[in-house]
Amino acid sequence: MKKSRFTEEQIVRVVKAIEGGMPIADAVRQFGVSRATISIWRKKFAGMEVSDAKRLKALEDENRRLKRVVADLTLDKQMLQDALSRKW
Repeated sequence: MKKSRFTEEQIVRVVKAIEGGMPIADAVRQFGVSRATISIWRKKFAGMEVSDAKRLKALEDENRRLKRVVADLTLDKQMLQDALSRKW
């Protein structure tokens, strides 16, 4: 996954500025992001504090790692089952 140019603190600051009444057009110019990016951030980080955003990112990273582990183990299990079925 591509690493973001912005930290969680910066993203939360942008979302809070928009929630505080800053026009999106001004936020786009000031922070140097697209309207689509701001829309995604608002959906994902609305109402969050910095600590919440950091925790969310940590949980997403852990979930990604665990999914990879499950996929690897499933592949190993399938290979072992195939090897056993060929032997008998």
